[in-house]
Amino acid sequence: MRARKVLVAATGVLVALTTLTSGAGAITSHDPAAGRFDRPQHGFAPPWTTLRDGRPQDVNLDPAPMKAAEDFLASWTKPDATGHPHFSGAVGLLAHDGVVVDRYAVGGALRYADAQGTELPADQQVPMRNDTIFDMASISKLFTSIAVLQLAERGQLTIDTPVSKFFPEFATGDKAAITVKMLLTHVSGFDADPIPSLWAGYPDIPSRRQAVLDSPLKNKPGTTYLYSDINLLTLGFIVEKLTGQPLDKVVHDRITAPLGMADTGYNPPAAKLARVAATEFEANPPRGMVRGSVHDENAWSLGGVAGHAGVFSTANDMAVLAQTMLNGGSYRGHRILREDTVRQMMLTNYNQQFPDDAHGLGFELDQPWYMGALASPVTAGHTGFTGTTLVIDPESRSFAILLTNRVHPTRNWGSINTARQVWATSLARAMAVRPVVGKDAWTSTLGNAGVATLSTRPFTTQSDQARVSFAAFVDTEGPSDPLQLQASTDGVNWQPIALSVSGPGAPSGAVTSLSGHGHRAWWRAVGTLPQGAAVSLRWRYSTDPSYTGRGVSVDGVKVTESGRSLLDGERDPAVFVAEGWQLSSR
Repeated sequence: MRARKVLVAATGVLVALTTLTSGAGAITSHDPAAGRFDRPQHGFAPPWTTLRDGRPQDVNLDPAPMKAAEDFLASWTKPDATGHPHFSGAVGLLAHDGVVVDRYAVGGALRYADAQGTELPADQQVPMRNDTIFDMASISKLFTSIAVLQLAERGQLTIDTPVSKFFPEFATGDKAAITVKMLLTHVSGFDADPIPSLWAGYPDIPSRRQAVLDSPLKNKPGTTYLYSDINLLTLGFIVEKLTGQPLDKVVHDRITAPLGMADTGYNPPAAKLARVAATEFEANPPRGMVRGSVHDENAWSLGGVAGHAGVFSTANDMAVLAQTMLNGGSYRGHRILREDTVRQMMLTNYNQQFPDDAHGLGFELDQPWYMGALASPVTAGHTGFTGTTLVIDPESRSFAILLTNRVHPTRNWGSINTARQVWATSLARAMAVRPVVGKDAWTSTLGNAGVATLSTRPFTTQSDQARVSFAAFVDTEGPSDPLQLQASTDGVNWQPIALSVSGPGAPSGAVTSLSGHGHRAWWRAVGTLPQGAAVSLRWRYSTDPSYTGRGVSVDGVKVTESGRSLLDGERDPAVFVAEGWQLSSR
């Protein structure tokens, strides 16, 4: 079961009319009087957008965060205190507004000889390349989901069609309530995996397929989110039943061939083996070093073609799929889904009753545990057990792909979720956040379990009429990573200031901290200060041990009392003492 963390919806406001200008890769401010509001509405790109290579600077991105992320990936291919690396190798790709701004390959596609991690002689190892072919594991579920939605577009099913219409095994008891939508969103009630395992408990492919259909329920349908391979296995069978063709042919003919994804499919041919990344050394079942055959044992027992696993692909091909989704379902003139279908698949949350597990029809939504600072309520993605990750951010028309063979040579070397976050977050932090006032703003981009303070020199208030106002850009995991304005009259004891915020999505009443992600806009905040001989302010940003967003920025700080200015951060930036903050023009 993949680790997750409670997410809280963003709240916040505009200090002025602000937009995420995807083409420029920047958050920008506009005068409300100008009437401009060009923020993409869950930002499909023009359908003719075709990927091209370019520099980060070509789309107004800062290359520094991406370079730092490359260095991080490289460090994770080297042994640490455990005596082994986090993964053998990786291929990463980042794209923004139709431009591939980073391709990076590091480490080994084939590196080890056995499960203990004995390295092969150097001349027998195979380095990662940008065109290395990976076992995509559960990212295969997206291809099955697309095939199902294509059937819906053709009128052969609806997402509310009971599965019992296709298979009598679903016609009795609580299973009769299971619909196609429940399978797509993992609320069917099935257990995570077939029990017993298909490869271990059944003698042949027909009996294994039947075992999937006969699977008992763990929960009542619709009452619980439980990520389950049985859901997508069943959907794969539905695709085959309605098309009269095997799943691999349907995926080829209706998805990968039209999109030109020549390196994507099931059971890669022997001619491509030299480009395939190795996965695990398996003793049970006795498969040895798995390379070129699907890692997932249940998919392997079904001949390598299954609804939940089995697809192999490259970063380049997955980039085409990602851009197809950003284009609203088409690429180079070939449409695989209608735009309204794509909205249902990757922009609509059907699991609102399960806040931690937002889900479209196939894509997961808003999961910072691997989406990092690209996460938003409409950021879509999926991961694979072998170490693969796809994150698509429609709001900025961007995507991040990280493919690793983290199970080579064993699945027991630990989680790579931090690497997933770092890679996606690097793209988010490369995007500019333009200051509201002047040429720069105070910015903090803490990592996990950190504290940053931005303090002012003392000033004197003479009444209860002193007010502080400022703009804040806040992109954090949620309330566990708050930005708080505090005041002190002795420089030792600090108390939070109640703030009033205004604009779309703002909390009602007074709040004592700012947090959240997904809004990607400057907020305006106003608070009343205590009366005292000497008052100091500080903005305190703190993060918990898990997950961070893009960070926080503060700009346009002013303190006034009865019409007179007590502090103006734009006129006199020397009033601030910064620890963990820096001035930034982006």
